[in-house]
Amino acid sequence: SRFETCWPALMKDSHGVIIIFNPELPNHLKEIEMWYSCFVQQQPLLDNQCLLVAHHKPGSAGDTEDLSLAHPLNKLKLIHSNLEEDPEDVRMEFIKYFRSIITLMNESREKEEMSIIS
Repeated sequence: SRFETCWPALMKDSHGVIIIFNPELPNHLKEIEMWYSCFVQQQPLLDNQCLLVAHHKPGSAGDTEDLSLAHPLNKLKLIHSNLEEDPEDVRMEFIKYFRSIITLMNESREKEEMSIIS
């Protein structure tokens, strides 16, 4: 990708990664493995710092709800977003995800402070 040179800057000091993809495009399913490898595993971030969003376009076939992803993607939190049908659901999932990231950040800051003190 022509943006690969920007990736290190994007990744620097990041606390979480949200990968949004179209579950109806087979090449997207391959690409999310690459994004996961680059942005999560190589950083390294924990799996719970990554959120997968299968985004369904208006009028698209909803039969991808039972999307089964291969290892290691199947360990990640996966939400289905369909802004026509259930925008509130998606909003709540995002809020939950952001809360979990903030909790992790606070925990790691406390650990750092304790290691400085001791």
